[in-house]
Amino acid sequence: MVLADKVLVVNDNLPIRTDKPVHSGKVRSVYWLTASDSARLIEEKGYDIPANTPLAIMVISDRISAFDCIWKGEDGLNGVPGKGMALNAISNHWFTLFKEKGLADSHILDIPHPLVWIVQKARPVMIEAIARQYITGSMWRSYSQGERDFCGIIQPEGLRKDQKLPELLITPSTKGILTGLEGVPEADDVNVSREDILRHLEGFNFNNEHDVSLYEKLLKEGFEVISNALAEQNEIFVDTKFEFGYVKDAAGNDKLIYMDEVGTPDSSRIWEGKAFEQGNIIEQSKEGFRQWLLNHFPEPDILLNKNRMPERLALASDNLLPQEIMMMISDTYIGIAEKIIGKSLPLSLHPKQEIIDVLRNEYQLID
Repeated sequence: MVLADKVLVVNDNLPIRTDKPVHSGKVRSVYWLTASDSARLIEEKGYDIPANTPLAIMVISDRISAFDCIWKGEDGLNGVPGKGMALNAISNHWFTLFKEKGLADSHILDIPHPLVWIVQKARPVMIEAIARQYITGSMWRSYSQGERDFCGIIQPEGLRKDQKLPELLITPSTKGILTGLEGVPEADDVNVSREDILRHLEGFNFNNEHDVSLYEKLLKEGFEVISNALAEQNEIFVDTKFEFGYVKDAAGNDKLIYMDEVGTPDSSRIWEGKAFEQGNIIEQSKEGFRQWLLNHFPEPDILLNKNRMPERLALASDNLLPQEIMMMISDTYIGIAEKIIGKSLPLSLHPKQEIIDVLRNEYQLID
C-alpha cells in the first residue's frame, strides 16, 4: 500500500448528489444537499430540527495549510496521514462534552464516516473569537513592540514571552471582509473590540446584545472545559479560535451554537505540560510546523509579511516538503487526538472509496 493512497487530498470531486456548487476551503469541502434529500434524511434519521432545514455533507481532507498556503510533500504525499480524521475526532469529542455540560449544541447532526459530518445550515456570526491564556505568537510580537491595547483590553507592563496572562483574554477579529461598519477596517482578520460588535450587531450577524454576552460566556466556558480536560493529561491549552452561528431548533427558533471546529491542533496551540515546567516549549499543534517552516526557509519575512503573498504562494508551490516532515506532523496530530479521545485512531486505507460506499449504501446520496 502506497502511503499517498491513505490520504484524502482532493475532497471536492465526490459524486454526492447536489444542485449547488461545492464550496471548498483550505481543508474542508461542503456539499449542499437537495431539498428533497435534506427532508428525507431529517425524517429517516430522526434529526431533531425543522423538516425544511437545509443539510450539507462536510468532508475534511488531509491537506496541511500554514501561513494561508497549502503545502505538499515529496513522493506524491500531498496530505498528512490521519490529519483529517484527527481533527474531526477531536472536534467531535469537545462538541459532545460541551453538550453534556449544558453549554450549547454544534452544527453536527450525524457522522457517517470519520472524515465526514452531516451538518445543518447555520448563519455564521462574522467574528473569529480568539481566547488566549498565555502571551505568545502574534500577541507577543505586538506586545514586544510596545502594544498594550488588545481589542480594548489593556495588558500590564512587564509580561514575559510565553507567560500565563492575568486572566483569559478574548480578542475577536473579523471573519471575512465586512463593509460599511464605522470604525471597523474593511479587511479580513482584523481585531475588533466588544464596543465595535455592540455598535454593529447586525453587521456581525448577532440577533441582539444578549447574544454577544452569550457568545462570550460560551467561549469562556468552552475554553475552561477543554483546558481542564487537557490539564488532566498534563497538556496546556494555550489559545484557540472559536466560531459561532445560529441554527433553527425543532420549534423553528434561533439558537446560538458552536460551529466549524474546536480545540484542534489546527485552531489552537497546545503545549506539553512537563516540558513547560522545565522551561521548554514543545508544541502539540500546527504551531510546530509553522516554526519549522520559519526556520527552514532563509527568508522568514516572506511567511510573516502579508504584503509578500505572491512570493509566499510561490514558495509553497515550488518546494515539496520531506516525507519525514509530513510524518512528523502526522505523529503530532494523531498523538494529541488519541490522548484527547482516549483510544487509538485507525487510518483509512482507501478514504475516498470508503466515503462513497457509506454515503451510497446508508444514506442514498450517491446515484
